[in-house]
Amino acid sequence: MAGRSIATLALALLVLCGPAGAATTSGPPPAAPAGEAAARETHDVAFVDALTWGVTPSAMAAFRALGRAAWLKEQLHPVPTLPEAAQRQIDALAISHTSAFDRAVAFRARELAMQPVADPDEKAALQKAFQADMSDAARQAAAASILRALYGPDQLRGRMTWFWLNHFSVHQGKGNLRLLVGDYEDAAIRPPALGRFRDLLEATLRHPAMLRYLDNADNAASRINENYAREIMELHTLGVGSGYSQADVEALARILTGVGISTQGEAPRLKPEWQPLLVRDGLFEFNPARHDFSDKVFLGHAIKGRGFAEVEEALDILSHAPATARHVSRRIATYFVADDPPEALVARMAATFQASDGDIAAVLDTMIRAPEFEGALGTRFKDPVRYVYSAVRLAYDDKVITNTLPVQNWLNRLGEGLYGHQTPDGYPLASAAWTASGQMTTRFEIARQIGGNSAGLFKPADGEGAERPAFPLLQNSLYFSSLRLRLSAPTRLALEEATSPQDWNTLFLSSPEFMR
Repeated sequence: MAGRSIATLALALLVLCGPAGAATTSGPPPAAPAGEAAARETHDVAFVDALTWGVTPSAMAAFRALGRAAWLKEQLHPVPTLPEAAQRQIDALAISHTSAFDRAVAFRARELAMQPVADPDEKAALQKAFQADMSDAARQAAAASILRALYGPDQLRGRMTWFWLNHFSVHQGKGNLRLLVGDYEDAAIRPPALGRFRDLLEATLRHPAMLRYLDNADNAASRINENYAREIMELHTLGVGSGYSQADVEALARILTGVGISTQGEAPRLKPEWQPLLVRDGLFEFNPARHDFSDKVFLGHAIKGRGFAEVEEALDILSHAPATARHVSRRIATYFVADDPPEALVARMAATFQASDGDIAAVLDTMIRAPEFEGALGTRFKDPVRYVYSAVRLAYDDKVITNTLPVQNWLNRLGEGLYGHQTPDGYPLASAAWTASGQMTTRFEIARQIGGNSAGLFKPADGEGAERPAFPLLQNSLYFSSLRLRLSAPTRLALEEATSPQDWNTLFLSSPEFMR
């Protein structure tokens, strides 16, 4: 019977959470009868769930202790800390003890040392080890990212870190980006994730991961490369159809000449008049010898050729453009509220964006206090990252996992691996991208792994030693106080027919309600 009920619910999930169901959902699923206090508790749970990587008993305890207003203020203006068990794992990672500059320099030296090796077998072995070590750096970066997402109390900042990492997307498979993606997230994305958009835009522009990924490291006055200039307007700021022209792309590309990367310890030799214009910071370098110093016209603004100050002026123009406020606000609303967010909500968020000089926390505050956000609670279909993180958080709450590789594998299987999107548009925010039958089948298999046992999450990260005992606990106090009230009659019936805790867990994590 348990097998039949699991299969039945899986089929119901495919029907209820398929593209049509996800796109047309206009309210929360039918709930069991509840009193006023229970209804308020259910609403609070949906509120916390919408702004975090997944509600847990401990997260709700913190919410109740602070109250909604203080909790939200703390989320919008966090002081990030991590539990000792999670921080200790991050500190033990090799990438935590080297800078992006040192890693890039060391691997460049290894690459050069391989070139004169004549023996083909020896060279193949060196290249294999070289690639394996770069991949290991990316896995370590993903491990740190996952631990911060699962256990950081600054959950809204964590959600926005992923959002911006996707908005300013880079792909780890290009060049040496596997060495850089961890620093890109930790140095360029996470710190300003709730700050000013202008700061975030410049932080990504100055990071070698972005400059290498979109080829601006090769952009010089003698050979213009327009890739980054085009994407910074189309994807990062103004958006498609916002009125910029090919001439604007060309002007911005010329403004960005000389913005690149250097692994040299010494500054380049320059003409005396250019030396004050050199900008170096880690791997970032603005080299005036490679810059086009001609005057430009960009988006109707005359920009006098004078070096990196041109770049800063262009970023100011892009950040303050009304089109940028609308484009960014719409994407944030899509992420949190609906595939096609209400125009009135986007307009209010965009107005806050412009009035606050691109204060991301203020834009989020406007969205969160809006009736449209309240009305959408419990309806937003989870993308793979949010689905997996929420399942692990609910299954183990504050019991810190010791091995993130299963989580990394699940995200890869679901098609939303960290740092894994090949094109610069990032992973889709719309639900329809994640509701195909194959996606649902894979989610069901992952639900069985998470719900059935510890799934390798508590093995030592180095593979040495025995796995710590752990079992997912989904029938917890939070479930009985509120989560069960959201369940539809078919889901409740299927759960009642489960013949083991493992089957019950699998059914619950496979339910349409948990997918939202």
